[in-house]
Formats: sequence, C-alpha cells, structure tokens
Amino acid sequence: MKNVARVVISGQEYAFKTDANPEEIEQIADFVNVRIDEVAASGRCADTVGVLVLTLMNIAGEYSQLLNGGAPKTGAVQKRLERLLAKVEAALPPA
Repeated sequence: MKNVARVVISGQEYAFKTDANPEEIEQIADFVNVRIDEVAASGRCADTVGVLVLTLMNIAGEYSQLLNGGAPKTGAVQKRLERLLAKVEAALPPA
C-alpha cells in the first residue's frame, strides 16, 4: 500500500506516494540535502537549478560506478540508489 511521504529538499517541500518506510525516506532526503549543500558550498554553480543538476550528476555518476563494478555492488545498495535517483529526479523542476 502506498503512503504519501513529505520531505523537504533544498528548502522546498515535496510529497509523493511510496511503499518505503518513513525512516528510509527521511534518510534519503537527508542524504540528498547533504549532497546539495556540498555542491552549493563548492561554489561551482551560482543558481539553484545548477546546484541541483550538478548534485544529480554526482549521484548518478556514483550510481553508474556501482553498476559497472567501480565499488562493491549489492542488491540492497543498488535498489536504494535507484529509489534515491528517482526521488531526486522527481524533485527537480521541469526543464
């Protein structure tokens, strides 16, 4: 049964339906916010969309490395990263 989860990403609240438990959703949101803050602090992007896109690219790059054997690959890690990427993509404003 899908529940509505609410998270705040980069100061913006998002709601979505998910089967994941609330603690996992909160951990993912915290992870995404930390990664966004890291990119923003680097000064590599001046605008919010740029920061979000660079953050997404960083996370997607790490995910790609996992898929291609760049780091230990486990089913649980892969599934979690897939869910994380889906949530980050859903949080980005439409192009």
